[in-house]
Amino acid sequence: MVNGGTRIQYYEKDLDIRRVIEQADLQNLDQALNICDLSSLERKLRLWHKLMPRIEPHYAVKCNDDPVVVKFLADLGTGFDCASKNELKLVLGFGVSPERIIFAHPCRPASHLKYAKEQQVVNGTVDNEYEVYKLKKHYPGSNLIVRFKSEAKKALCPLGDKYGCDAESDAAALMLLAKALDLKVTGTSFHVGSGCSEVEAYDRAIERAESIFKVGEFVGHKMEMLDIGGGFPGIDDDMFEKIAQAVNTSLDLCFPDERVRIISEPGRFFVEAAYTLICKVHAKREVRGKDGKLDTMMYYLNDGIFGAFAAMFYYPEELTPVLYLDDAESLPKLKSVIWGPSCDALDKILGDLLLPNLNPGDLLGFHNMGAYTMPIASPFNGFDVPETRYFKAK
Repeated sequence: MVNGGTRIQYYEKDLDIRRVIEQADLQNLDQALNICDLSSLERKLRLWHKLMPRIEPHYAVKCNDDPVVVKFLADLGTGFDCASKNELKLVLGFGVSPERIIFAHPCRPASHLKYAKEQQVVNGTVDNEYEVYKLKKHYPGSNLIVRFKSEAKKALCPLGDKYGCDAESDAAALMLLAKALDLKVTGTSFHVGSGCSEVEAYDRAIERAESIFKVGEFVGHKMEMLDIGGGFPGIDDDMFEKIAQAVNTSLDLCFPDERVRIISEPGRFFVEAAYTLICKVHAKREVRGKDGKLDTMMYYLNDGIFGAFAAMFYYPEELTPVLYLDDAESLPKLKSVIWGPSCDALDKILGDLLLPNLNPGDLLGFHNMGAYTMPIASPFNGFDVPETRYFKAK
C-alpha cells in the first residue's frame, strides 16, 4: 500500500524483525535501517483512551516529525502540539482542523504568530509579560493558555529552567495584564518534564492549575481548558497506568466540571516503542594491553551519536543491543565498545559491554528508538541518517 508516496508493508500477528532484515539485505547496504511499526501507535492510542478517556491527546510533533507518523496519528483523530510555523504547516497539510492543534511554545517568533493567525490556530501558550504584549500586537484574537512551572523530581529532561511562570507570583499578574489589554485567557498548562517517573508530580501540578483557574475566573476570564503537558513513559505501561490513575483522581477532585476541556501533549508515549534501529558493524579493532593480551574489542557501526543516537546527548539512557547471530547467548563474551561512524571522538554509543566476537557485516538491533531520534539526526561527516521502512498489522 502507498500512503502519501510511502509504502507500508503488512504483517500477520507479530512483526518479525529477523524476516525484515533478511528481506532488506542489509549486509549489502551501508545505511542503517529504522523499522517503524505503525500498529504500535494504534495500540498506544487504545491504551490512552482506556486509561484516560477524558483527556484529549495532542501528539508532540517535536518528538518525531516523520510525516508518515504524523499523518497516521492525524487519521486516527489525535490532536497535535506544535511548536513552530513548520510544525503547523506539516500538521495542517494533512487536513487537521485548527481546533485540534495547540501552539504550545511560550516564546514564538512574530512571523509564526502571524501564520497561526492566518490559519486560525487560536490556542497557544504564554508564560511572560513580553509575550503577552507580542500577542496583543500580532494575534489579539488568540486564546492565551498561561503556562506555569511545576516540575517532577524525576524526569529525563526537566523544562522548568526555560519555560513556565511561577504559579503563585506570576500567573495572576499575567492574567491581569491580559485583561487590561483586552486579551482572552482561556486556560492554563504545565509540563512536568520529559520522561517523568514521579507519579506525584501530576497531583501537585493539577492542584496548582485549580488555583490558577479560580484566579482567572475571579479576574473575569472564561477558563475552559487545562493542558497537562507530556512526560508520559513510552515503554513502561505499568508506570503509565499509575500516572493515569493519579491524574484521573486529581482531575475528579480539582476539575469535576466536565465542561472543562482537558488536553495533553504526549510525545514519547506514542512513538518510542514503535521504532527498532538496525545497525551494521562496518569495522572492528583490537585493543591490547602492554603485555600484548587482548583487552578490548572496538566496533564501528554505520550510525552513531550524530545520527539516530543523537538523543543520548539529551536523554542519557542505557541501551541494550540485540545481536542477530545464531547461538549469540552461548558464544564467549569479550569486553567491548561500540562507536559511531564519524571521525569525532564523542561519537561513542556504548562502552563496557560484554559481546561475542563480532565481524564486519554483523547486525545489531536497538529497540525503542522512536522518540527524539530522527528529528535530531544529521548526516554529519557525510554519513547518511537511517532509512525508515513502515509496517502495520493486517
